[in-house]
Amino acid sequence: MSNFYEVVRQVLKSDKRFVAEDGTFLRNAVYEAAMQMDAPLLRLLLANPETTSHFFTNVDGVKVFDKMGFAWVINNRQFLPDSYTRFKNKIGLTDAEGSLIATSEKVELVFPYKDCVLEGGQTREDQKRQEIFYNSTLAPDEVDRLLYPKVLSQAKYYSVDGVSEATTFTGDDNLIIKGNNLLALASLLKRYEGLVKCIYIDPPYNTGEDEFSYNDKFNHSSWLTFMKNRLDFARKMLREDGAIFVHVDHHELGYTNVLMDEIFDVENKVQIIAVKTASPAGFKTVNPGPIDVTEYILFYTKNKQMFRFKKGYVPVAYNKNYNLVITRSSNVKDWSFTPIKKAVINDAGFKSEQEAKKQYGSSWKVILEHLIAEYAFNHPDDVVSIRDPHKPTDTVKTLLQESKKVNHVLEYKRENGTSGYIYRGGALAFYSNKMQEIDGKKTVTELLSDFWSHISWAGIAREGGVKLKNGKKPERLIKQIFDISTDPGDIVLDYHLGSGTTCAVAHKMGLQYIGCEQLDYGENDVLVRLNNVISGDQTGISKAVSWQGGGSFIYYELAKLNQTIVEEIEAATDDAALSEIRDKLMKSGFISYKVNPADIDAAAADYAALSMEDKKRFLMDLLDKNLLYVNYCDIDDAEFGISEQDKAFTRSFYKEV
Repeated sequence: MSNFYEVVRQVLKSDKRFVAEDGTFLRNAVYEAAMQMDAPLLRLLLANPETTSHFFTNVDGVKVFDKMGFAWVINNRQFLPDSYTRFKNKIGLTDAEGSLIATSEKVELVFPYKDCVLEGGQTREDQKRQEIFYNSTLAPDEVDRLLYPKVLSQAKYYSVDGVSEATTFTGDDNLIIKGNNLLALASLLKRYEGLVKCIYIDPPYNTGEDEFSYNDKFNHSSWLTFMKNRLDFARKMLREDGAIFVHVDHHELGYTNVLMDEIFDVENKVQIIAVKTASPAGFKTVNPGPIDVTEYILFYTKNKQMFRFKKGYVPVAYNKNYNLVITRSSNVKDWSFTPIKKAVINDAGFKSEQEAKKQYGSSWKVILEHLIAEYAFNHPDDVVSIRDPHKPTDTVKTLLQESKKVNHVLEYKRENGTSGYIYRGGALAFYSNKMQEIDGKKTVTELLSDFWSHISWAGIAREGGVKLKNGKKPERLIKQIFDISTDPGDIVLDYHLGSGTTCAVAHKMGLQYIGCEQLDYGENDVLVRLNNVISGDQTGISKAVSWQGGGSFIYYELAKLNQTIVEEIEAATDDAALSEIRDKLMKSGFISYKVNPADIDAAAADYAALSMEDKKRFLMDLLDKNLLYVNYCDIDDAEFGISEQDKAFTRSFYKEV
């Protein structure tokens, strides 16, 4: 195929439209021409026997151009490889291309490059350094053992009594898992398939502005492959009546929507929730257009027919449409109505509004608004609004017409046996219907919609006693999600845990939780946050749920094998350290089967010419990704040195004691 790529390059270079002045090949210009069935391009390809046979099919004497096959060739890295790709090709490590994301069986792994702990990438708060991730796309034939359940190690039990070793696991334990989240999900599946009620994830947004970013900013196809692999497992872990909430920004909304439709089925989509995350005040106008203050939550169920949505309510201010006060009597025909403004003035002891204005001057308007809102709150059964009824029955339609001819209230019975009231061509809506209890307090509310502006994002940096400037979400946001989708005791999951907001909220709400995270945030780590929760943390939703502390969770890590070498590569700061790692790696039995050590030695000069970053990428690619962590089936293999304590906990977790 490599010779054919050269033939195609030479053919295309004969058209000046496809070559820049400096000799650079204009791949995008070729692609656009192909998609438009450009006549000069087609004549060019037809003039060469090899390109004709490869890109054209003869149908009844007519040559038909395979533009998608042509696009695949020119977009393939081997067509225009960079220096690192050329080196990989020399030693047998090549990229697999050409599959649709929705049908791809490739698996995307992500390795964090980290040499410090503060906020996942910086050594101090004002440093602009970002986390680097290595992306390794594995073809299906390389995934034979990658997704096997793993051995679990370093298990610890955290409670009000401190930290102790954990050798057994019960199905009721809360879990925090350290390690690659894809492999953690694959291991969890053995125990939790079909048991999780709600999943919330706040994945990296693919913008380079997260607490960590991906090398090359994770092009869309890689990012979606990364997402797809994990969402496939997430769906398997959900109960039939379970739901998943995926939090993204506008950059990935469209792509994620299509991906979620593919995995969860469009029929199971509930809605896309828009979340107001900031106020435009204080923003500097950098780009033209509206200021971006919104993020999005994609809300899907596993089986919409089985999911039970719990109504949500949000606090609102007094609604001025509720402007009448009823004076009741035993006969509804004798009910009388007073404007709420007049009722409030009289209730305040004034004979007229002029008298009130005389006493309070220019402050009266504000005082009156406050008094009206307070009066409606304290007399909700007597304050009403006249509304157009929603989908009125034939009986109600008749009464609406009749009420326009009389000057009194008409009463009717609804299907549920309650009374409804018609007056002057409209239905009476009582303010009491807007009253709900939120967080233990009587509140004026309206039904939760798909636009959430009621949750403040101000001051969340200190919630839980940990900081995560750009990725942290308010505890009240997670509580709102759990309020509409879970019941006490349900299992919830977050496999992009970050600083631990999801698990902190679940802990306070009496939900069982599972959290996965592969980065160590040091003093802002999830372990620190959950210890604060156990100790009675009073930030976030604590007051709303009367949180006083207590509870427990188990922490464990995936038992490392090649992952240890990954971390050594990440930590290396010079060529000498990388050379030492390379020599050790070549002597081990843990390199990819696709690599011939002799070819690596023969290409030593090419390796030496690579940048430090590309040398690290190369060493990552040498590793057998199936051996990042120790597989459970190898738990008794002496070569891996699994301790008896880790064996006991692992067997207990997988219910094989």
